[in-house]
Amino acid sequence: MSDLIKAIAVTAELMGTEWSEDAARAVAEELRQYPLADVKTALTECRKSLKGRLTLAEILDRIPSGHPGPEVAWATIAKAMKNEQLTLVWTDEMREAYGIASQLADDPVQARLAFKERYVELIKRARHGGLKPVWTVSLGYDVQGRELAVSDAVAKGQIPYEHAKKLVPMLPEPSKSTLEIAGRIG
Repeated sequence: MSDLIKAIAVTAELMGTEWSEDAARAVAEELRQYPLADVKTALTECRKSLKGRLTLAEILDRIPSGHPGPEVAWATIAKAMKNEQLTLVWTDEMREAYGIASQLADDPVQARLAFKERYVELIKRARHGGLKPVWTVSLGYDVQGRELAVSDAVAKGQIPYEHAKKLVPMLPEPSKSTLEIAGRIG
């Protein structure tokens, strides 16, 4: 944990925030549940973008979570609004925010605003809880579209090939390079 305390102390000093060693230890203890690389990424982001005092909340807000940003999440689900033909690969947070947005589907602007507000809240909660995204597939009626969406999810490392094969039995096996890119082997 000394590497973490040192990284916190250096970031605090560079940002003009004075923390005692005990304060840095307390923050390090809170951040211990996250991978060190993710915490260091968050500290770097704080140094680059934070205009103010360094706080635990600011660090937590910048820890990479693996969740898509709100605009990407909306773009993913918006095309499926009122279209059961499309297969969606989405996170639990996207699905929950979609539930609110779908009630406003007749007004796309309001649907988007409601989705984003709820999604940002859910992502913040997930990030502070150290939760990574859990990806699931909602199969649409378009069989060809299923294969494309599911194979894309495998390539992105969102779902394992073994699970994808159960959803789309005719799914071709991904290449070794696709699996490497997805972080499945290597």
